[in-house]
Amino acid sequence: MATITMTVNGSEVSAEAEGRTLLSQYLREGLGMTGTHVGCDTSQCGACVVHVNGQAVKSCTMFAAEAAGAEVTTVEGMANADGSLGVIQQAFQDHHGLQCGFCTPGMVMSAAALLKDNPKPTEAEIRDYLEGNICRCTGYQNIVRAIMAASGQEVPGAIAAE
Repeated sequence: MATITMTVNGSEVSAEAEGRTLLSQYLREGLGMTGTHVGCDTSQCGACVVHVNGQAVKSCTMFAAEAAGAEVTTVEGMANADGSLGVIQQAFQDHHGLQCGFCTPGMVMSAAALLKDNPKPTEAEIRDYLEGNICRCTGYQNIVRAIMAASGQEVPGAIAAE
């Protein structure tokens, strides 16, 4: 066991972890930050996406020790300072971009990474970027609408299903 220290959502945190502890497990079990979901443990579903030093990563593919000293942002860190929903989170709520909600944290974090790199993505660019995130409930249409709304673009009445 070793003590691993990193900055999570702007606060320096430390917790004990074994060398084999994944970042997702460290966040959930070591720090009690259960917003990061674990859906597959194989890097297929994207429910565990967080940002490490500004880059979107699947936290089930990274050891916690690799993030020692890093800046980590989780879905909890996407909220406004007063605790209200952030822009992307609010867009997901407003445009029904969630159903069961299991994939939502990863979708929100992936959307934030996309909008950082491409502030006004097209529908096709959004769909392409989300290829690594699986949603079993929504059919993605409202997720795409939510991301378009979060980017400040007009949201079409109907988005083509794929």
